[in-house]
Amino acid sequence: MVGIQEEQFAKETLERYSGSDIDQFQPNLLLTNFPRYVDYFAETRGVKVIDGSVFKVAHCPKEKVSILDFKIGSPAAALVVDLCSFLPFKSSLVLGMCGGLRRRYQIGEYLVPVASIRGEGTSDFYFPAEVPALANFLMQKATTDVLEEQKAIYHIGITYTTNMRFWEFNEEFKTKLKNSKAQAIEMECATLFAASYKRKFTLGALLLISDLPLNPDGIKTKKSSASVYELHMADHVEKGVAILKRAEAMQIHHIKGAYHRNIGLGTPKEKKP
Repeated sequence: MVGIQEEQFAKETLERYSGSDIDQFQPNLLLTNFPRYVDYFAETRGVKVIDGSVFKVAHCPKEKVSILDFKIGSPAAALVVDLCSFLPFKSSLVLGMCGGLRRRYQIGEYLVPVASIRGEGTSDFYFPAEVPALANFLMQKATTDVLEEQKAIYHIGITYTTNMRFWEFNEEFKTKLKNSKAQAIEMECATLFAASYKRKFTLGALLLISDLPLNPDGIKTKKSSASVYELHMADHVEKGVAILKRAEAMQIHHIKGAYHRNIGLGTPKEKKP
């Protein structure tokens, strides 16, 4: 007796967790940690929000974009990439928030991570410690192209990915963080980048600087968090959609950086004749 195969298991799990049939997912995917982002996307596109048992999603066939809230932390990040990698997504982009670690940074500016320090542990299930966690080049090129065209203020750098959420008053950890020379801190990117590289899943990230946690008055509070959503959420989501459209155009022209399966050149098991 043959049990369920990995691909079928992944697709059925994604359907259970998202409350969506596989064929509802569009060719391009926005991943986020924020249910409000899904609500905004659905409201502005006139589509419905679907609350699954784990994920919150919305699908817009007109723009060929789905958005999925996968919650917080590296285990959730690993799970969503593992499941989504079995669908024929052309491109995917993470819309996340991060703590800026440079004095010159301002809340509301963007950070484009080219790599992440693997301080979270989950990425160890994909690769040995010496393998770097890198964002997909095509996606980050599409991201910076859009940011340049829109004259957005942004920074490029490395994030420190941690599983420790309540660290702002931990002096030992803060010293370690400063010594790493990372430009920002967050909780998912290293896992997302490692898992997507393992799974050949074209994924990049656009992070919004939501707080400045090394500054005494820069720690995120209930009030400041609400302000970030009010002032910057719409722009963040719209930039994400624009980046996916740019990545799609780049893939049509076979610009380097995407995995072959995303641009119609097949997989190692399915080579182009």
